Amino acid sequence: MNSLEIPSHPNLIQSFEYGVDAAIFKLTEDKALIYSADFFTPVIDDPFIFGQIAVANALSDIYVCGGKPLLALNLICFPKKGIPKEILKEIIKGGLSKIKEAGALLVGGHSVDDPEPKYGLAVIGIAHPEKIISSKNAKEGDLLYLSKPIGLGILITAYKGNLLDKSSNTCKEMIKTMTELNSKIAEVLIELNIKAATDITGFGLLGHALEMAIASRKELIIYAHKVPHFKEAKEFIEMGIIPEGDYSNLNFCKNFVEIHPEISETEFILLCDAQTSGGILAAVPPEKKEVFENKAKEKKINVSFIGEVRKIENSCPTVKVLP
Repeated sequence: MNSLEIPSHPNLIQSFEYGVDAAIFKLTEDKALIYSADFFTPVIDDPFIFGQIAVANALSDIYVCGGKPLLALNLICFPKKGIPKEILKEIIKGGLSKIKEAGALLVGGHSVDDPEPKYGLAVIGIAHPEKIISSKNAKEGDLLYLSKPIGLGILITAYKGNLLDKSSNTCKEMIKTMTELNSKIAEVLIELNIKAATDITGFGLLGHALEMAIASRKELIIYAHKVPHFKEAKEFIEMGIIPEGDYSNLNFCKNFVEIHPEISETEFILLCDAQTSGGILAAVPPEKKEVFENKAKEKKINVSFIGEVRKIENSCPTVKVLP
């Protein structure tokens, strides 16, 4: 993107910088528009559930900015021949169920003839310009909380390889995690005026934590033993069941993340695991710790304290992983 002459505007609050997924444009003194798009190939056999996951993932880009989703457009790739249209109908029905749950409106979309199905949304949301949540707002002393367990990418890979029992509690919990909207944790962040957060998706926990560190010019400490995860994910990693995207994340993070010698290769891979419809990593001021935890508990969100924000050393933002 550096070689492109991208137009700017004084009302543009957020754009390409720091790897963020949503653009934010100030409309008036009390209204800002949030716009994002996301779609991907099926991660689950059930078309209805796949539609739910794809939409939950797309809506997360709005929630993590402190926004409320308003309008959604379907983004669909589907073959004209070879796959029954009933499957496409179920995908859209699943997506629509989550759009309705979010209180947004489906207002159209676009489809392309493609041999490999893909589905997602372009979404417009709205927020108050002074209540925007961003990865660049983490402050020294903030406490890091994660709202969903990691390991989803590993479990999806095992699922696709028929190594994960599709009737097991682990599989059911995986689906529940991916179909859960990030709306409730966003409500807590907005209510408490917490300004720093990022959602955990394709770059894994460490990749997105590094984005926050760079954007905020801070050092993030992650305590590996405190990070919530699916225990079966570690077992699959040790069996060699690792998605290709995790290796890309691993190779990238090795250059920029400081890993304590006691952290095993399995733990490192897990922390780099690419998530689909993952949770939100929030930087919570210490004086709001108790009320944040209580509000999350009231909304039945299992937030986990996993680290803290410190000032940078040697003028170089980084993430340090400790046992």
